[in-house]
Amino acid sequence: MTMMTRRTAAAGLFGTAMLAGTGCAHAPRAGSAAGGFVFSYFTSGRGEADGLRLAISTDGLTYRAVRNGAVLLAPEVGERRLMRDPFLLRGPNAGDPWHLLWTTAWEGVTLGHATSHDLINWSPQRAIPVMAGVPGAMNVWAPEMIWDARAGHFMLFWSSTVTGRFPETAGTSEDAWNHRLYYATTRDFRDVSPPQLLFDPGFSVIDGTFHDHPTLGLHLIVKDETLVPEKKHLRIASAASPTGPFGELSAPFSPDWVEGPATVQIGEWTYVVYDRYREGSWGAARSRDLVRWEDASAAISMPPEARHGTIVRAPAALIAGLG
Repeated sequence: MTMMTRRTAAAGLFGTAMLAGTGCAHAPRAGSAAGGFVFSYFTSGRGEADGLRLAISTDGLTYRAVRNGAVLLAPEVGERRLMRDPFLLRGPNAGDPWHLLWTTAWEGVTLGHATSHDLINWSPQRAIPVMAGVPGAMNVWAPEMIWDARAGHFMLFWSSTVTGRFPETAGTSEDAWNHRLYYATTRDFRDVSPPQLLFDPGFSVIDGTFHDHPTLGLHLIVKDETLVPEKKHLRIASAASPTGPFGELSAPFSPDWVEGPATVQIGEWTYVVYDRYREGSWGAARSRDLVRWEDASAAISMPPEARHGTIVRAPAALIAGLG
């Protein structure tokens, strides 16, 4: 197994607005007066990829669709002008907007970006060509980001297949896909660094997301996208920083044929909610130590036809405006 180990000093790295998933150590606990939770998603069926939908929750596990599931932002940019895998993150400073990233096409080199202060009214959209300078780049899937307080920039990361790279795992996923995680950095979403390889676990991998546990630190969750032999499950590794070094990946902690992990910290429990996309339903696993996991699917309730998205904590005023 090979592992990408680009090093960034870990001490003092994360600010209080580091909200990849909902694992910020400084976030309020579920059910507090400080706010609730927002789930960003897209839908399957006839409305697939039509635009951003949101749901809200007071406990982090049961979600109610905002405005009866209406589209709150229709995609206008990118190769196919669709919206899949919408990811939300609020900026690190008081008064900063929320940032939204999304997949704009099945095949292409861009990701979508827009900002909002209330998650209802949005800025003009931009397609950021993060893989445009990489010959053979086929796609940019499931973009996410994390705020690096020490470096003072956002790290954007996503899954891409680049033709000719990693021939040792060619043919192990559908069609010609053979993904690894890549990343770039930015302060303003206009000046974006050239992409670099973030994570190569020795197999095709997609849907990376970070969880910053209150006591156990930063972890990376990924989907093993291997089809031959069949896997399609979730695994987790420790991360000394957003760019590594990364620990050894765990054994699978989800069933096969799941994707789109989103995390939420509720007291001592870390929940990882995932899209059972072949069944059209949702499941979850939970753990106290990020090592021993138990099924928690019966505890969650997601909006009808919801697909891969993000769960984030949000203040009470914002929740009230969405409700």
